[in-house]
Amino acid sequence: MMTERKKIIEVIELWKSEKKQYVKKSSYSAYMLLVENHILPEFGYQCDIQEADVQAFVLRKIEEGLSQKTIKDMLIVLKMILKFGAKNGLCHYQPFEIQFPTERKKYVIEVLSKMNQKKIMNYLQEYFTFRNLGIYICLSVGIRIGEVCALKWEDIDVDSGVIHIRKTIQRIYIIEEGRRRTELLLDTPKTKQSIREIPMSRELLKMLKPIKKVVNESFFVLTNDIHPTEPRTYRNYYKKLMKELGMPELKFHGLRHSFATRCIESNCDYKTVSVILGHSSISTTLNLYVHPNMEQKKKCIDQMCRTLK
Repeated sequence: MMTERKKIIEVIELWKSEKKQYVKKSSYSAYMLLVENHILPEFGYQCDIQEADVQAFVLRKIEEGLSQKTIKDMLIVLKMILKFGAKNGLCHYQPFEIQFPTERKKYVIEVLSKMNQKKIMNYLQEYFTFRNLGIYICLSVGIRIGEVCALKWEDIDVDSGVIHIRKTIQRIYIIEEGRRRTELLLDTPKTKQSIREIPMSRELLKMLKPIKKVVNESFFVLTNDIHPTEPRTYRNYYKKLMKELGMPELKFHGLRHSFATRCIESNCDYKTVSVILGHSSISTTLNLYVHPNMEQKKKCIDQMCRTLK
């Protein structure tokens, strides 16, 4: 039963108060950012949204240089709002099929060369600081920057040789009554696959055993203090260190990519790598890291030909 049709801006207000009860604070803040910056300015004062409007919006956002992933996230939020509106008789929702131009650019994952990775790990062992230890941990177990910033000494079990990943830290945008502020949020990771246990290498264990005897369990590893460091600050420290070591420019996330690439190069099975990384599905791991080289492709063709003989 359709009540009087509402403008999208009114539907959004009602949707927001419902959504807030069901999703994590970090997800809610990400939704609000997309709503405020993109959805409201474009569709806020319309009552009806046609497929052609959305298609034009998408093409314009591509022109502005936004990534397809970001635009697809906007469409997910827009669909949630319209479905909510239709369910409550506030607006029409006609499912739309949106087309994206073919992406011609090949996405290349940036990783450290083996030589550079060894060089960095040797340096970090030799010049021990708690912040350097964090980089060493990331290269040894492939955790994300938010996860290493949230890591406490109690998460490191040297007896069983395991690191428990239970939390992540991120700075989120909060938009309330049109006012914006940011907040540092320590929370459980996004998916349940991200809560995981990762075994430590012998070298990492050797580094951590003596330290574990003297530290306060409730302190954060990177600061060895009750207060954590936030990802942005740690990213700046990492950049500066890489520059000092004369390393090629590599995003912090490249440490995780390097870890995963080394695992695949060592012929670890894909499912295990996926679980260690905390990916929600093995396809993420395969799409990101499993790119057969010419040698492997040749081997595959040879094997196939042998079966025909």
